Amino acid sequence: MCIVHRIVIAMCILAVCVARGAYAQEQAEWNPVSAGPVTAWTAPLCEKGALVVQPFLFYNRTRGTFDQDGHYDSLATGDKKHQVQEQLFMQYGITDRLEIDGQIVYQQNYVKQEGVSARAQGFGDSYVFGRYCFLEEQAWFPHLTGLFQVKVPAGKYEGLDPDKLGSDAMGAASGGGSWDYGCGFLATKKIKPFVLHVDCIYNVPRAVKIDEIKTKYAPYINADIGIEYFLCNGFNLTVECNGFWQDDRKEDGVTLDDSRITAITLAPGIGWSCDTVQTLLTYQRTIDGVNTDANDSVAFTLVYTF
Repeated sequence: MCIVHRIVIAMCILAVCVARGAYAQEQAEWNPVSAGPVTAWTAPLCEKGALVVQPFLFYNRTRGTFDQDGHYDSLATGDKKHQVQEQLFMQYGITDRLEIDGQIVYQQNYVKQEGVSARAQGFGDSYVFGRYCFLEEQAWFPHLTGLFQVKVPAGKYEGLDPDKLGSDAMGAASGGGSWDYGCGFLATKKIKPFVLHVDCIYNVPRAVKIDEIKTKYAPYINADIGIEYFLCNGFNLTVECNGFWQDDRKEDGVTLDDSRITAITLAPGIGWSCDTVQTLLTYQRTIDGVNTDANDSVAFTLVYTF
C-alpha cells in the first residue's frame, strides 16, 4: 500500500472519529424536557431525592368491539359505553440509577344497552414499579433501564350486579382479581430533533378465584413505541403505537378457547413543556384487536417535579 493510500485511510478514520465525537457532544448537550408519550415508558429516571407527580385524565368512548376472530362490530344504534378515568403516577429517586414508582386509578363507567342504562364508579387496579438504569445514553447507545412491576388487584372483579350491565367491573381486562408480576426493559434514544422510546414488559398473573371459579389468566405482553418531535418555544409532537397480547385463560383447569385478548392502539399528541411543568394532550384509537373494545380516547397529563 503506497503512502498516499495510507494517508487517505488515516484521514477517513480521523474524520469518522471527529464526526462521532461531535455527534456525541451535540446529543449530550441537547436535552429537551417533555411529559414523554402518554403510554410508552421513558428510560431516563428522576434524580436522587426528587419526587415527580404526574396526574392523567382519560375520557374513553367505545364505538364497537373486535370479536374473537378480530372482526369489528359497531355498537347497536342507541347503545353507549364510555368512561372517565383519573390516574395518579408518582416517581421517587432512591439513587440516580434506582427509583420506585406507584400508580393508582379511579374511574367512572357508563353503559346503555337496549334503552337501559347503568353507572358505577370505583378504584381500578393499582401498580408498584421498580426501575434501575443499566446504561445512560452515550454515543450510539440508548438509555437502557430495567423494570419490575406488581399489579395490585384493587378493582372490583366479582360479585357484579347484573343490573349494572358490567359497569361495576373495575379490574383490569388482563386479569381482574389477580396479582400480576412483570419485568421488562425500557430504551430511549435522542436523535435531534427526535427522541425515540421503546419498551416491552412480560407479565405473569397468579391464579385467582372469581365467584368460586378458579381462574388462571395467561401471561401477557405490553409493548410500546413512541416518537417525540421537538419544535420551538417548548412545543413537541408525539406519536406512539401500543400493543397488548394475551393467550386464552383457564377456568377450573379448562382452557376457554377463543378467550385470548389482543389490542393495537395509535396515539398522536401535542405537548408543551418548560423546566417546571410538562404537559401533553393525545388522542388514542384502538385500530385492531381480538375480544376487546374499540375505543376512542382523549388523554391529558401534566408532570410536576418537587
